[in-house]
Amino acid sequence: MINKDLSIENSTLGYYHDKATEYTESTLYVDFSEIQEWFTSFLEKGNLILDFGCGAGRDSLSFLNMGYKVEAMDGSTRLCAIAEKVTNLKVKNVRFSELNEKDKYDGIWACASIVHVSLKEINNILNKMHSALKKEGVVYCSFKYGKFEGIKNGRYYTYFTEEKFNKLITNINLFNIVETRITSDVRKERNQEKWLNVILKKLN
Repeated sequence: MINKDLSIENSTLGYYHDKATEYTESTLYVDFSEIQEWFTSFLEKGNLILDFGCGAGRDSLSFLNMGYKVEAMDGSTRLCAIAEKVTNLKVKNVRFSELNEKDKYDGIWACASIVHVSLKEINNILNKMHSALKKEGVVYCSFKYGKFEGIKNGRYYTYFTEEKFNKLITNINLFNIVETRITSDVRKERNQEKWLNVILKKLN
């Protein structure tokens, strides 16, 4: 029997393998400082952040320059290689489902990453993120805004509205939603697209 979630993941990773250079060019130099500073307002300088699906390394580099310790991981070997050059970090090539740390991180940054996880699988991923966080650790995550779930432009997406995400978090009972923001995509050619941005705090 084919594992649907593995098939979904492989399809999305295949996209990033094929489009790694194009993706880097479209994301690496955009200004994401407003959301980065929103996330780090819940942390202390010197805290350890996991960049969970780091892409080309834009945010990891920003957090390092802001005085934070950073670990970065991505499922795409090509993006890991690019991120290593950008950040000078050793970037782990692991999938979301392979996160197995315990009480390690003060914050987890999941920018436009777990948006690619199926609704069925996202409970498991959030459980792993919860375990990996220290007491009262925080998560930033972002999702395309809406109700769509499926493959679009070669990648699998799970969109969320506030109501849909509130229901998910209430059901799993692992985090409190601290704050949400709806923003436009920072890339000029996509500024009509909306994103749901969320700060979560670990329940202990």
